[in-house]
Amino acid sequence: MNEDHPYIIEDHEQWPIHKLYANREEFVKEVTEYTVQRILDTRSKNLSEEIALTLYKERTRTRQEPWKVDPPHEITFWNKLRRKLVKKSLDKDKEQAEVTNEEILRTIVNRYAQEIAGGFNIKTYRFARRFLTAFFNRLLNTAANRNFKRIYSRRRYMLKERFKRHGETELMRKLSTKGTLVVVPTHFSNLDSIMLGWAMDSLGIAPVSYGAGLNLYNNSILARFMNRLGAYKVDRRKKNPIYLETLKTFSTLSIQHGTHTLFFPGGTRERSGMLEKKLKMGLLGTVTEAQRSHFMNGKDDKIFIIPLVIGYNFVLEAKSLISDHLKRTGKELYMSSGDRLTFWKMVRFMWRLFSVSSEIQLSFGRPLDVMGNFVDKEGNSLDQKGNIIDLKGYFTSNGELTVDLQRDQEYTRRLADIIVDRYHRENIVLSSHVVAFTAFNILKARNPRLDLYGLLRLPNEDRYIPYQQFHDAIAQLKNKLLKMADQDKLKLSSKIRGEVDVLIENGLQNLGVFHPKGPLKLHKHKNFHSEDMELLFYYHNKLVGYNLEKTVNWSTFANIKEEDEAIFEDLMYGTT
Repeated sequence: MNEDHPYIIEDHEQWPIHKLYANREEFVKEVTEYTVQRILDTRSKNLSEEIALTLYKERTRTRQEPWKVDPPHEITFWNKLRRKLVKKSLDKDKEQAEVTNEEILRTIVNRYAQEIAGGFNIKTYRFARRFLTAFFNRLLNTAANRNFKRIYSRRRYMLKERFKRHGETELMRKLSTKGTLVVVPTHFSNLDSIMLGWAMDSLGIAPVSYGAGLNLYNNSILARFMNRLGAYKVDRRKKNPIYLETLKTFSTLSIQHGTHTLFFPGGTRERSGMLEKKLKMGLLGTVTEAQRSHFMNGKDDKIFIIPLVIGYNFVLEAKSLISDHLKRTGKELYMSSGDRLTFWKMVRFMWRLFSVSSEIQLSFGRPLDVMGNFVDKEGNSLDQKGNIIDLKGYFTSNGELTVDLQRDQEYTRRLADIIVDRYHRENIVLSSHVVAFTAFNILKARNPRLDLYGLLRLPNEDRYIPYQQFHDAIAQLKNKLLKMADQDKLKLSSKIRGEVDVLIENGLQNLGVFHPKGPLKLHKHKNFHSEDMELLFYYHNKLVGYNLEKTVNWSTFANIKEEDEAIFEDLMYGTT
């Protein structure tokens, strides 16, 4: 990373996440009681019906979608609760039914809370930190030096040369001593969690609590480590209201206990390759609730939101992600290529990343309060003119702090919109994004009558772009991007600001280094050609959302000269 910092809290036993899990059973009990009371207070329908629906879904899941990591005797557990519900609740008098329902509800919630809660072990954390740093440093140096033929040409590389931090990280460090940080990153790859773990640790901030898919725990070795590194489990098979309420309560109370937290507000990985445009309200709403609870409990502790954009020149799972996206949106119009992720592709990805001068950019956005206002180094909330404002006022009605769930939902939607806007402003445009966006839009302008799925099926001979035409389009797009960067609408990597030819060379190198079929390659006679239109579309999507499709006159670059057409035919039929 750019520069490693010492831990702000030197005594690791004082880390909030260590103190939280040192009393794990008490915390699980707190989550259980809070969730039960919340459901009883806010349920919108008969509790017997809600429990019956949950039991039905869980019994179905255990039969149709069992996992190795599931607790033993699951079917027996859910069948036992079903018999209790039928015998002691359904068709019984109201008082007896309520007692039974609450007992069953508490049993279900406690089981969920025990499953969700992870753990944290200082020794395991130290070991993982040392081991992963040493392993990836070794892999980096082996891969980077492989191309050097002379022994004296070898040099020592460091991880910080591949993982670049940007943004007000010093302000983050300062704020971590004045409140609780909640980091909300974009999500493009399964490698995101590893990258973010390195980034946060290198800042010297106490370890964060983060959600991990329960499916990852099917690997016993991985599960052993994750259970000791602060991860809490998220089972995406469970979509019933009781489970979701327990999960949200876990997040809310964890934040209230001062544990720095990280979650992906977009939910799963963004399969289209675009920056997230719509965020999930569930876990994001826990931030608003935790802040309001602080104030109502007489605490002035602040919660600070840190938007974070992860920038890859190439993405490990790009092919399978864009295939999933096109299947979902195109249905019968889309024909899949069938490419899927394997373990060896992951190994190859890391090797390729370290073999070339490719970088992963981590852009930390300006810290916000839960209403989306910027904050200063003391944690004060600021209005648009930079004046200090009282955050408590947002949660006050008639001079008193009040619980208003509908109001909190509106605040959460407001925060989500602001985070999406910050994603676009904090996004660092990379050279690979620029060349892919340019190539796709030229081909689109050349074929105005084709829809997206027609473009993806373009024949090989129609995928060529003359070098000079491509160069001129890049130059025009670059000028537009420079103006947008000056207006604080986005950020640019250093390669974008350099010469156009250097930008193109760097973009092509990074875009084509990993995938067997290149999204864009420089062919004979210095003409560009796409071997995989789906991947070109995926990387093109990195710049969707800035209205660049309309502000650049792409039709200018759509026509092909006769001499270029002749060259393309020669390339296709082997006469050149």
